[in-house]
Amino acid sequence: PFKIFKMAAPRAIVFLADGAEEIETVAVVDVLRRAKVDVTLAGLDGTEAVKCSRGVVITPDKSFEDAKASGLFDAVVLPGGGNGAKLLRESEKVGTFLKQADKEGKIIAAICAATTVLKAHGIKLGSKVTSHPGVKEDLTESFDYKEERVVVDGNIVTSRGPGTAIEFALQLVKILCGDKERDDVDGPMLNK
Repeated sequence: PFKIFKMAAPRAIVFLADGAEEIETVAVVDVLRRAKVDVTLAGLDGTEAVKCSRGVVITPDKSFEDAKASGLFDAVVLPGGGNGAKLLRESEKVGTFLKQADKEGKIIAAICAATTVLKAHGIKLGSKVTSHPGVKEDLTESFDYKEERVVVDGNIVTSRGPGTAIEFALQLVKILCGDKERDDVDGPMLNK
C-alpha cells in the first residue's frame, strides 16, 4: 500500500521587541496562523511581556534564543514600530540571524520602520523595497525604493504600515502556502 506523507507546515518566526507596532505584529501572526503556518512570536529580550508602541502588551511564545534553537524557519518577519525597529537594528543577534536566513534563501519580511533593519544589517542592499513614509529618506540611497503597499523582490517582502499589514500577511501566505491557501484565508476575513 501507498503511504501518504503530509508535508510539514511552513514555519515563521516573528520578532517582538519593546515598542513594536501591535497591529503589524498581531495581524501577521494571526493571518499566518489562519493559514496553518507554524508561527513563533520570539521575544528579543526573553519571554517577558512586551509593551508595544500604543501600550498594548503582548507575551512572546518563546525567547529569541529558544526560538532559534528550535530549528529552521521558512520566513523571518520584522514588525515595525519606531522603538521596536530601533532595537532590531541595534541587535547583533538579529543581524546574525538575518544574514544566515538570507544566505539560506529564506523569506525575510519587514513592514513599516522595520525595513530600516534590513539596511542596518546589510540585507539585500539594492533590492526593491517599501516602508512607512517616515523612514523613506533613510532607505532611498541603499535600496530601489517603491511607493507600493507591498513589494516582493526575490526573498525580500516589505510593506508600508499598520494599514497594509493584512495585505502584507496575505502575501506571505501566498509565498509560503500558495494562491489557494491565500484565497481560503482571505475570503472569510472579508478583507475586500
